[in-house]
Amino acid sequence: MASLLITAEQMILTPAAGPHRVVSPGYVRVADGVVIEAGEGRPEGAPDVHLPDGLLAPGLVDLQVNGYFGHDMVDADEAAWHTVVSRLPETGVTAFLPTFITAPVRTQADALLRTRDLLPGLPPGTRVLGVHLEGPFLSEKRKGAHNAAHLTDPAPADIATLLETGLVKLVTLAPERDGALEAIRALTAAGVLVSVGHSDATAAQVAAAADAGARKVTHIFNAQTGVHHRDPGVAVQALIDERLSPGLILDLHHVGPEVATLVLRAAAGRVVLVTDAASAAGMPPGTYDLGGEPITMPEQGPPLRADGTIAGSGLRLDEAVGNAIALGVDPAAAVDAATRIPADLVGRPDLGRIAPGAAADLVWLGPDHRALATWINGQEVFGGGS
Repeated sequence: MASLLITAEQMILTPAAGPHRVVSPGYVRVADGVVIEAGEGRPEGAPDVHLPDGLLAPGLVDLQVNGYFGHDMVDADEAAWHTVVSRLPETGVTAFLPTFITAPVRTQADALLRTRDLLPGLPPGTRVLGVHLEGPFLSEKRKGAHNAAHLTDPAPADIATLLETGLVKLVTLAPERDGALEAIRALTAAGVLVSVGHSDATAAQVAAAADAGARKVTHIFNAQTGVHHRDPGVAVQALIDERLSPGLILDLHHVGPEVATLVLRAAAGRVVLVTDAASAAGMPPGTYDLGGEPITMPEQGPPLRADGTIAGSGLRLDEAVGNAIALGVDPAAAVDAATRIPADLVGRPDLGRIAPGAAADLVWLGPDHRALATWINGQEVFGGGS
């Protein structure tokens, strides 16, 4: 039985119920890829790995990754997939949802089929939890970097086509589109997480979406109606509705630090940190691809389309955790927003926590909160924990 004992001067521990807490010191014992014991203090026996500083945390879970390391996920070939899943552990991410942006439904369905065929041959690395479809059921008024020519209403036949592969785990849509509430009910019944996004909806329309089963809001304050004292929109409902988990791109460009602080305080315990990473992430300045359209990665800031529209991000998820902590969020809560909360939203209570029975997906975050080592199923896939 393969075993591993890691001790850490600071560690996240996940109670049976409720959010994470930080213990100092702490330890985790692993057997055959699963956590069999985790606790506060120093265990019996010499550790296989001791982490003298930083923080041992659950592996990070990113629900919105359009691309990374020069590759756009929607048309990535086998070599590109190998690169992404092999290298995402460098950022502390141990599970993710590749995200396909707006395209004709048939094109998306074909991309899902290609992905289904590629997944069994991937090397050890970041887990692929399914696919996030961001569009094409979005608002033309809030399209962001999406191609308006392909935006459409969610017809039942289209929903059925996209669900056929069984890979769809999350769908972002605009609830004000014709047929959207029926689509939310159908997707929810199929076990798919529905997120409100790229939407011109009122707060009341978002509440109706939550009534129908929606449980998330895609990149709060970006490409959606916001806060108006007489005309509240998507962002307001995301902040006040306990049923909804707002996704937050915490690169401090998509949302300014003051507004990010508002989100983190108003929706404490519900926020999901995401990267919305584009193919330019992890790459030097230059021209890259997002959903078939060119984007430019500048020296500073997020990638842009030719018209100046922000097109995804170059954010690392460990960096987002560090940014939350720098804004005053408790470290345990910041890690929670990038681990347990997103894992639970997509129905994976075995991920995003350090607790007996959970998968031994772990990350050593250094004093600057950047990943120094990453384990998946108890196997080190990045770094040099010692």
